[in-house]
Amino acid sequence: MDTFKISKIFHWEMGHRLPFHTGGCQNVHGHSYTMRVELEGTKNANGMILDYDDLKTAVKHIIDKWDHAFLVDDSDEIMKTFLKTNGLKFVVFKGNTTAENISHYLCEVLKNILASNKNLTAIEVTVKETLTSDAIAKRNF
Repeated sequence: MDTFKISKIFHWEMGHRLPFHTGGCQNVHGHSYTMRVELEGTKNANGMILDYDDLKTAVKHIIDKWDHAFLVDDSDEIMKTFLKTNGLKFVVFKGNTTAENISHYLCEVLKNILASNKNLTAIEVTVKETLTSDAIAKRNF
């Protein structure tokens, strides 16, 4: 049985900080994030692994929530208090807001959303923080 891959790229703007960091990233800053979602699997009766619109729909609610928001570590009380007090858009994230953790989280969420597609065999999520820095998470279905 032949396997195929498709991918789609998504983009959003988001702030964060890494409280544990000592090289500058402990400060409030942001990135123009790019996410590439790659799906592997067999073609369905229509000749598709998955319709690109279905992938867009699966990702849309996450990006709508995160775009122009501050992703704050759930243990970062300083930032949570500041953001809440000032009425700013933020999303609490379980753990450090590293590219590795973000890619892992997005991979898991999208895998769960797309799990009903029995022809999918793997998902890979690449999160780019900058033009030269990215993190990749991959899961099998």
